[in-house]
Amino acid sequence: MLDLRDDAVIRSWLTERDPTRLETLWEAADRVRAAQVGDEVHLRGLIEVSNICRRACAYCGISVHNKAIERYRMNREEILDCARRAKELGFGTVVIQGGEDPGLTGPFIADCIRAIKAEVNLAVTLSLGERTDDELALWREAGADRYLMRFETSNPVLYAKIHPAVANCPSLDRIAMLRRLERLGYEVGSGVMVGIPGQTWDDLVQDLRTFQSLDLDMIGIGPWLPHPATPLAKDIEAFDTPDQQVVNDKLTTLKMVALTRLLVPDANLPATTALATIDKDQGRELGLMSGGNVIMPNLTPPRYRVLYELYPDKACVNETAEECDVCLRGRIARIGRTVGVGPGQSPKQRRKAAQQSNANRGAA
Repeated sequence: MLDLRDDAVIRSWLTERDPTRLETLWEAADRVRAAQVGDEVHLRGLIEVSNICRRACAYCGISVHNKAIERYRMNREEILDCARRAKELGFGTVVIQGGEDPGLTGPFIADCIRAIKAEVNLAVTLSLGERTDDELALWREAGADRYLMRFETSNPVLYAKIHPAVANCPSLDRIAMLRRLERLGYEVGSGVMVGIPGQTWDDLVQDLRTFQSLDLDMIGIGPWLPHPATPLAKDIEAFDTPDQQVVNDKLTTLKMVALTRLLVPDANLPATTALATIDKDQGRELGLMSGGNVIMPNLTPPRYRVLYELYPDKACVNETAEECDVCLRGRIARIGRTVGVGPGQSPKQRRKAAQQSNANRGAA
């Protein structure tokens, strides 16, 4: 086990480029992954329900900035049909993801959650942006199991640059929201982008420490990928700084995944689509071999999938759900891993349940 108590040591691993030294990091992360979450790779079926968004995030292709794309919002039956497909393919979870769309109202999403639970009884993960406490409580009561909300960077100055304010659209403290989600009983996921213009190695060290302090159930890490219709891609010099050191490459992303596995050993870590996009041949496999244990195959109908363009040339964008499933199962088998069954609850949740059970026995 590597000793990562010192921030300087973490920084040295982030900047390490010697393949022989890095092999030590990959092996350590993979050993911890095997010990903590086993060899199963859990598949979470992704449903991209809307590309309408009221936010002006400077890096995102579906933000309010982009006037050129065709907008869509899936209806209840379309969402439920994707959940049926997930059940048929043997997935244990569906992920309802979308832009911060006011049309995805609290009651509408609650109705979709109840319908999914009643018909196919899958775990439901939500990734719908910054939402009110009332909405989050309503969705949890309806049966939602997990919520994903990336804080993107722990550097508040950089965060403010890439998340400019929008009129009549107040921004929440995402770290505080993650803590509220945990109090509501959700499994909580977050994550960051690697290689944002202006990001430093010390920022990445702080991101990793933030993962630790939040004790997250799931952590997603992917490279920043520029979309040509965004302010960040059009005027990159305005965001860059003289001490910019981090690049949005595969190696740095994999180092972040491996270090996250070592620092938050029992979290679920996906091999992200963004990682697969910058390396379509081996990105998924390398993410899994660097500590990952989750993949999110896309269930979105193809006519909508091409419109959910957070960044260009997204992996698997032209595949059907069935084609994506066959491909991913083959990739998982080729690295000697197995496809997980059931909802794939995070080990942290099992640990908390055991602690509560012990406390109850002690009280009795």
